[in-house]
Amino acid sequence: MAEPVADQMAEKAIPRDQSRSASAMAELFAPLDRLLSGGGDPRLTINPATGLNEYGCRPFPSPDTLTFSSSTATSISERGYDRAREARDELMQSAIVVGIEAAFDARVEAMRDELKACLGLSRTQADVVFSPSGTDAQLQALFLTRARLGPAVTTVIVAADQTGSGTVNTSRGCHFSVETANGSRVRKGEPIAGLAPFVNSVALRLFDEAGDIRSGTASDAMVIRAVENAIANGSHVLLQVMDSSKFGWRAPSESCLEEISRRWPHQVQVVVDACQMRLGRARLRNYLDRGYLVLITGSKFFTGPPFSGALLVPSALAQGFEAAGDIAPGLLEYSSRSDWPQNWPGLRSRFPVRANVGQWLRWEAALEEIRAYYRVPDAFRLSALTTFGEGVEWIIASSPSLRLLPPQQRSGAEGADEDEFSQRTIFPFVIRRGDRILSLEACKKLYRALARDAVDVASADAPAAVASQPCLIGQPVALGCEAQPIAALRICTGARMVTEVWSPDADIARGNLQRELGHVGTVVAKIEWLLAQMDNADLAEVCHGA
Repeated sequence: MAEPVADQMAEKAIPRDQSRSASAMAELFAPLDRLLSGGGDPRLTINPATGLNEYGCRPFPSPDTLTFSSSTATSISERGYDRAREARDELMQSAIVVGIEAAFDARVEAMRDELKACLGLSRTQADVVFSPSGTDAQLQALFLTRARLGPAVTTVIVAADQTGSGTVNTSRGCHFSVETANGSRVRKGEPIAGLAPFVNSVALRLFDEAGDIRSGTASDAMVIRAVENAIANGSHVLLQVMDSSKFGWRAPSESCLEEISRRWPHQVQVVVDACQMRLGRARLRNYLDRGYLVLITGSKFFTGPPFSGALLVPSALAQGFEAAGDIAPGLLEYSSRSDWPQNWPGLRSRFPVRANVGQWLRWEAALEEIRAYYRVPDAFRLSALTTFGEGVEWIIASSPSLRLLPPQQRSGAEGADEDEFSQRTIFPFVIRRGDRILSLEACKKLYRALARDAVDVASADAPAAVASQPCLIGQPVALGCEAQPIAALRICTGARMVTEVWSPDADIARGNLQRELGHVGTVVAKIEWLLAQMDNADLAEVCHGA
């Protein structure tokens, strides 16, 4: 008599499960550097010639590099690296007892509560959906918004020129790279199966075509008009707002968001791009209490290794999302079962069991940075960021070539829940040579030169200590949308600076802060030295009219 079909299938499934578990267990024995570089898209790929990824970062500590790049990405710290190694050992031990898949899922679930505790959120205030990056989290936000509002969605992107480059594609439900975090080859810009139909996007820029910042009033009017037009055309709206941008700016205003909520309470889902994580914990809680989705990362301000993303979902909305209908088939290549909360059993069961070890280890390192930052007393965090910011502004003002961009002007009411983030932590500047400002291409060249040891090209009388010093700062950002736009570079401070300068001894802490400001002085000195290497012909090619 033939065996029942179910029994046959069960027998066949066991070897597959065993093979998958064995493969996941074997992966843990790979070199830690390799694991930390995996489970992302090609931006994490290490260039064998330089040992750096696309961000200019290494998958292991790089203490000899002066790093003020927390608006872009940062190499992993000794603290984070040690935690990643420890976490891997702990997972191996748990896997021996309960199996690798159960151990991995349990550890990721525990990390949700750890992250919420670090961010001052109650266990019942929000759910956490993990992702390889903030860009991947945008796809999760689009999927959940369509599940709640219906398939016809228009994504309105506020500050589109100040968000990640992948947003132009994720906002439309399209692939943003040539490879997903799970290793699937895709075509950049093409629709993701099941996610893209009936999805449109509108990009609203903070800067006009000439590179001038729009007024807050003009920016708010653009947002209202875009939402109004989308709804008039029969679409619901996913409104992606900015807090904060690559320059540390926020848009639209609170009054604009309040008007949108009043006029279209059931037709707009707000998602806050907080990937920079330069906002107070009170403000974060306020967003969730208002029903907003929030995109975050453990990198950027918190200086965890690049590619650790998450979507915070208000618990009040979770039940509706858990009851989501069909899963977009293309989304299965971007997300795994363990990414989704265990209290969403229906939805998570539709995703494949697949351990993204790199994503998990990067979050382990990032959580260690977040814990360390919030162990520093509140008053010191505020004073350290204040003192550092004042010093950076003075150093940039003292440079003959650098011109600091002005900070965003905000009303007093909008700073009530800022905590220490009432202080500026990103310092964007343009570089002026005579009556010209360096173009985007020139800034890219300068950015790459800053990150390398240039002593081999230094003249005999050049300051070798400056020329040889690798310096990593925030990547250049175009101002305006001309064919050859000018651009700004950024000196940034992050959680690691605060953690490393902290001491209960005020004199020691003061000396540590002065050391960090001295490093900023070295960065600016190297910029000035590199500019001096440009001859007039080269300058004519790489500079743009002021």
